[in-house]
Amino acid sequence: MSAPATWTISEVQAALDSRKISARELINEFYARIEQANPKFNIYLALSPERAFAQADKIDAAIAAGDALPPLAGVPLAVKDVISTRGIPTTCGSRILEGYKPPYDATAVTRLENAGAIVLGKTNCDEFAMGSSNENSAYGPVRNPVAPDHVPGGSSGGSAAAVAAGLAVVSLGTDTGGSIRQPGSFCGVPAMNPSYGRVSRYGLIAYASSLDRIGPFARTVRDAASVMSVIAGRDPRDATSSGAAVPDYLSGLDRSLHGLRMGIPDDYFGEGIDPEVREKIEAGIRLLEKLGCKRVSIRMPNTDYAIAAYYILATAEASSNLARFDGVRYGPRVPGATLMEMYKKTRGRGFGPEVKRRIVLGTYVLSAGYYDAYYLKGQKIRALIARDFREAFEKADVIITPTSPVPPFRLGERTANPLQMYLADSYTVTGSMAGVPGISIPSGKTSKGLPIGLQVYGPAFGEDRVLHVAHAFERAGGSDL
Repeated sequence: MSAPATWTISEVQAALDSRKISARELINEFYARIEQANPKFNIYLALSPERAFAQADKIDAAIAAGDALPPLAGVPLAVKDVISTRGIPTTCGSRILEGYKPPYDATAVTRLENAGAIVLGKTNCDEFAMGSSNENSAYGPVRNPVAPDHVPGGSSGGSAAAVAAGLAVVSLGTDTGGSIRQPGSFCGVPAMNPSYGRVSRYGLIAYASSLDRIGPFARTVRDAASVMSVIAGRDPRDATSSGAAVPDYLSGLDRSLHGLRMGIPDDYFGEGIDPEVREKIEAGIRLLEKLGCKRVSIRMPNTDYAIAAYYILATAEASSNLARFDGVRYGPRVPGATLMEMYKKTRGRGFGPEVKRRIVLGTYVLSAGYYDAYYLKGQKIRALIARDFREAFEKADVIITPTSPVPPFRLGERTANPLQMYLADSYTVTGSMAGVPGISIPSGKTSKGLPIGLQVYGPAFGEDRVLHVAHAFERAGGSDL
C-alpha cells in the first residue's frame, strides 16, 4: 500500500475500514511529516493537535463500535489562515492579528468536521489574502514543494503547498481574483473555486466581500468533488449564500464528454502568454476533443479591462473591510498619545506594504471626486465581463483557458514590480468578477519541470459540469501532457 502522504480520500477510508491504520496513527503520521517538512516550506503557521486527536479518537471509537462513518471520516485537512477556527490562531498572515483566536468556526470548517475531517492546522497565505505569490505574508513566504526556489502562487499558497507536499489530504483556500486556482496551477494540484454564493462565507475574514469565496484543494478532482459536496449549500448565517439546489457532484463524474461544447476564447491566448503554457493548454484542448468535446471559438472582448477593474473594485472593498483592524478589538495595540495616534501607529506597524498599498488605492477610488471616475467605471466593466460570460455560455457548455499566463516564477522575481505580479491573475479575475465557478487542473509541466494548469469555467452554479470535465481530463492523463 502507498504511503499515507499520497493517499486520496477513498484510500484513507479504505485503510481505516480495514484497520491497517487508526485515525490517531494517521494524524501522528501527518504531524511527523509536518515537523520534518515545515521548516523547509513554511506551509503551516499554527497546528491544532489537541483538536485533531480528539476528532481522530471519535473516528476510531465509531470504527470500533461498527458505526457508519461520515463521508470524510479521518481525512487530514488544512485550513487557510483567513478562515476562522475556534481556539486556533487565525492571523490572516498579518502582524495586526498576531495571537488572535476566534471564538467560533467558519461554516465550511464546521461542515467538514461534521463530515469527519480532521483539522491539522492553519496554512500560511499572503496577508489578508492580498497577493499572487505568498510572499506578502508577515511570517515569511511559502516555498513551492515542486521547486523550492519558486513561489507556490497566492494568496492560498500554503493550502496548495500542503496538499502538493503531502502534508494534508485536502485543504481549504479562498479565492478573490484567482487565489485558489493560480496556486493550484503553480503547485500542480486540482483547485476548485465555486460560484459566488455556493459556499458560505460565514467565518471568512473578508478582503473583498462581493468577490471572496471558499473552495478546496485536493489530490484528485474526485476528492475536490467530495469536499464540495460537504461545504456547498445555503447557510442562514450568510445572507449572500444561495439556496440553489446542490447536485450530487460525485454521481456524474464518469459520464461521457461526447458532444459537450468547449468554448475557446481567443482573447486568452494573445500577448503575454508563455509559449510553454500555450503549448500545454493547446495539447489539453486536443485531449478534450479526443474525449468527445466539440471546440467552439468564442470572444470575450472585455477581458483586457479585467485587471484594472478588479484592482479598483477589490481594493475599494478592502479599504472598508480592513477599517475594523485598529488595535481596539483584535490583535496587538501600539500605544499613542491620542486615539488617532494609536490608530496610526497600530495600523502602520501591523499592516505590511501590499495591504497598505491596497488600502490607500481603495480609499482613493472611493473618495469624493473620484468615485464616478474609478469605482463606478469599474462596476460597469464588471457588468460587461459578466455579460461576456453569459453570452459565451449560450454558445458553449464550458470555457477552457490557461489558469495563469506564466508558470511558477522565482521567489523575489516580481516583488519589485506590483503590476507585473498582478498580471499573473489575468485569466482568473474575469471569472471572479462574473461569479462563475472554475477549476484549475494539472496540464503537464514546462521543460524545467514546473507545473502548468488548465482552467475549466462553467456557468453560475454549474460546478457539477466543471468537475465532470476536469475529472475526465484528469482520468485521460491530462496531468502528464
